[in-house]
Amino acid sequence: MATPPLTEEQLRDLIQGPGDVEWRYEMRRECQEILPNLWLGPFQVSKSLPTLQTLGVTHIVCIRDAKEAFSVRPRFPESFIYLVLDVEDNEEQNLIRLFPLAKQFIDNAIASGGRVLVHCNGGISLSPAFVVMFVMQHHQLSWENALHYVQNRRYCISPNGGFLTQIKEYESIYKASVALAAYRHTNGAQNGQGGNRIVSHSVRRKREDDEDEEEGLREEDRKRMLVAPDSQDMDVTMDS
Repeated sequence: MATPPLTEEQLRDLIQGPGDVEWRYEMRRECQEILPNLWLGPFQVSKSLPTLQTLGVTHIVCIRDAKEAFSVRPRFPESFIYLVLDVEDNEEQNLIRLFPLAKQFIDNAIASGGRVLVHCNGGISLSPAFVVMFVMQHHQLSWENALHYVQNRRYCISPNGGFLTQIKEYESIYKASVALAAYRHTNGAQNGQGGNRIVSHSVRRKREDDEDEEEGLREEDRKRMLVAPDSQDMDVTMDS
């Protein structure tokens, strides 16, 4: 079912988020809830088992530079389900190619009743880029509104120039996929209705053909009844 479009006021309230949060510098070492059951933060949070348990986290997306693999790694594989993405934290890294894997992991986790933490080393550039793209498609926002949405919940994020360019590019990608899905849904519904009409027409034609055939049989029987007595009389006459 399509979500009804938001009014300007609803959109503004959605992007601004909670207005009673006063950002403090040390909050960059914490994680923030960006969407229901989706948290964004630094690697430091993923090392604290009590924090993760308090938040009810069940799934963790660990996005790290390949050079950080020794230190930025899953710490509690027996307690949480992990998705680890090894990337290069530079402007040439292709995030769009990796994003569908992260999105599917997050979607499946939340759909199953889980809670997800997405983190990189500092939670400033790399992991926020993924979360901005996720929010953009989830709420069907422009890239600017999606960026402001995440920034208004984790004020310290600042995707590098290359990541920001890809965030902009992803807007047209997700909008094209939404338009294609809507077209397939509409076209499929129309084809289904047309099929029903054809089936109904065929059934009706078959019923009419059966009725014509029955009428023909009745007509033949009626003729046979009229002809039979004459035949009998003729035979009798000939015998005489």
